[in-house]
Amino acid sequence: MIEIKDLLARFDSILTKGEGKVETIREIIANIIGVEIKKEDIKIKNNIIYLNIKPIYKNEILLKKEKIFTKIKESLGKKIPENIR
Repeated sequence: MIEIKDLLARFDSILTKGEGKVETIREIIANIIGVEIKKEDIKIKNNIIYLNIKPIYKNEILLKKEKIFTKIKESLGKKIPENIR
């Protein structure tokens, strides 16, 4: 018989994987543009990164978008988001 904790462990690994991706993206953006972004301000939905930050920071990120995606690809591998908004 399968125990409930074993079933919940599967979901825990899935949730942790998503949080790890957000944390990695946050660190990469902070290193490149020099501005700390809260984890709560980064959402990944339908393979697109949504940022809830000031427009001046968003513009800086969009200017350095290619460099950011290169670093994300190095860190996360194949399954990376396609765009930033």
